[in-house]
Amino acid sequence: MRKGSRIQRFAAGVSSLGLVLGLGLGPWPAAAQTFSESTDVTVVEVPVQVVKDGEPVRGLTVNDFEVFDGRKKVPVTSFEVLDLATPAPAAPQVPVSARRHFMMLFDLSFSEPKSISKARAAALGVVQGLHPTDLVSVATYSTLSGPQLVLGFTPDRQQVAAALDTLGLPKLVDRSPDPLRLVLTDTRAAALRINPSGSGGTGQGQDARAAKEAALVDTLESLTAASEKVERSVQQQALRTLTKSFTDLARLMAEVEGRKYVVYLSEGFDASLIQGRGAPAGTDAVEFDRSTSDDRILAPTGGQGSDEQFGDTRSQNAVEKMLEEFRRADCQIQAVDIGGLRAGADQGGQRPAGREALFNMAKSTGGELYENFNDLSAAMGQMLRRTGVTYVLSFQPDTLKPDGSFHKLRVELKNAARGSRVVYRQGYYAPRPAKEQSPLQRLLETANTVMGDEGGALAASVLAAPFASGKDRAYVPVVIEVNGASLLAGKQAATLPVEIYVYAIDENGSVQDFLTQTLGLDLTKNESAVRQSGVKYFGHLDLPKGNYSVRTLVRNGTTGASSLRVTQINVPAFAAGETVLLPPLFPEASDRWPIKIVQKPVEGQPQAAYPFMLKQQAYIPSSLPVLTPGQPAALVLQGYNLGEGDLKADVKVMSADGKEIPGGSLKLAEKEGGATGPVRVAATFQPPALQPGEYTLQVTVTGASGKAETSKAQFAVGGAAGARGSL
Repeated sequence: MRKGSRIQRFAAGVSSLGLVLGLGLGPWPAAAQTFSESTDVTVVEVPVQVVKDGEPVRGLTVNDFEVFDGRKKVPVTSFEVLDLATPAPAAPQVPVSARRHFMMLFDLSFSEPKSISKARAAALGVVQGLHPTDLVSVATYSTLSGPQLVLGFTPDRQQVAAALDTLGLPKLVDRSPDPLRLVLTDTRAAALRINPSGSGGTGQGQDARAAKEAALVDTLESLTAASEKVERSVQQQALRTLTKSFTDLARLMAEVEGRKYVVYLSEGFDASLIQGRGAPAGTDAVEFDRSTSDDRILAPTGGQGSDEQFGDTRSQNAVEKMLEEFRRADCQIQAVDIGGLRAGADQGGQRPAGREALFNMAKSTGGELYENFNDLSAAMGQMLRRTGVTYVLSFQPDTLKPDGSFHKLRVELKNAARGSRVVYRQGYYAPRPAKEQSPLQRLLETANTVMGDEGGALAASVLAAPFASGKDRAYVPVVIEVNGASLLAGKQAATLPVEIYVYAIDENGSVQDFLTQTLGLDLTKNESAVRQSGVKYFGHLDLPKGNYSVRTLVRNGTTGASSLRVTQINVPAFAAGETVLLPPLFPEASDRWPIKIVQKPVEGQPQAAYPFMLKQQAYIPSSLPVLTPGQPAALVLQGYNLGEGDLKADVKVMSADGKEIPGGSLKLAEKEGGATGPVRVAATFQPPALQPGEYTLQVTVTGASGKAETSKAQFAVGGAAGARGSL
């Protein structure tokens, strides 16, 4: 479920309080800045998969489906299709509501340690066989600590491999400071050897790997000791602890958009705790029927006897409640019996058979049981193919109270071919106020938003551009502007926590760098300034050469209102002498932002030089300049290796639909800088006659050699920055 918004105009004022980052540019006319405020509209997204003869059905349209919210048929307002068999764009660009989410969940209590050690290699094989658009998380479960999220849902396969290698155990990993757990460890600094199978490597590498495996098994043995008690009452209590923990996990998974699968790697609990060990002659036996489409552990239909004979009714109810929560969360359990992964000499103590319990957990949620598969990815291949096509149907509920209540859904396929099966979520939960969410719920929801679709209730804009740093990584400043009125909506306390999350994801889905910070704004002193002018934040990333999706989330920590902006940037190889032209930068008045906050310095790292300079003066660029109709605006062009001699510049203005608008000019002033170093030029942009709205400015600079470079920047006219901060 996501939120849309209706757009209203709001003109932001200016005051003179607060910290100033640098000096202004004298008499240059400064670009105005406005924002929009928005009203939330809830949109419910229903991922649907249609299967016939074990294969996905393709080619369906919106007219083939009917959606019912409770008993009421609702109109479908949006329709999207994701087919993983066709070439797909980079993972961050695919709607999260249509993507598959796989949680690799390792059971540390109901499994032998050596089984878990081997299971990591099987899990890595599954991950390597997934589609690039799939998101993966890693978690563990033990009776001592319950479910523990090692790594949140991420496209970064390097981080997933690191999480599988260590399972997040403190002795084996130095955790990254990422609060959303999208990054487990700094793979650059750690020089991690990712090889869970234990193969490959010689000499010291093999010895280190063997020592690491021994440390892992030793740690797991201490964690599993709690579930080795022979008393049946203790086993039943351990089972109730598991069902309660998994019920909470299912409710957390309900917060995640898209298709969800828990790959549960375990040896399973003793099913006789539920079924009983069998009834004496003359009584009705416990039924376990696999012939139906909804195979569940059933209570005995009659007879008298002990819990050991017939099972524990309390545990039966707890298991069924757990499975119902997974069904409500639209989350399938793909159960993997990892007992057969151990070699004969590694069998160790034999546990009670857990196969029936694993079978029930899988089948009751629409999943499957996989037994004794060393090549788990091949075994799961059919499931991956079957779930390869997703239709996303969206609708807007008439009224929806923010009480966390469950609303049933039904999807029907019109004129369905015989044998077709429609798989969809059973329902959806109404949003719950942020203050009522648990810390882990907030973490998952925030991480889900970071990896989600651009938009949100807050009005915000972002500027990110690469600068040469003299190192192997470019210095990429990130300038964030947040509208104060939208930020203060629903204000509940004297201190306003503003959460900033920025992640740079490369073309392979790896997180190359990130920054996070929470800003505590004292509203008893600054509320007027925040409301009138908003907040401006200045941080930076360090990125190697490549193309990136920079995902920036601003979140009100009290209300949960947020804004996600996705900025596509290319980081060139500055050291290779590559010709570079940065996006046009629009300076603004130094007193425009009373509340300016700079990224908290990282301990042990030197402070980088301020990048926005001209004629030895610092200026402050606007992330989304709003120009006044008919008035010229100052801008700065900066590039590298543009050559000697004078530069020529041409401009084009494009509307939001990509059409060129005639008119407009750019006048260059004196150039500063050398032939091979950075070049900066002050310029004045005269826009053509434009209606209020958002536009793209395209600048082409040609040097004396005749080589031309082009760059682009967004701007708005007439106070219509409507798309920023709204869906």
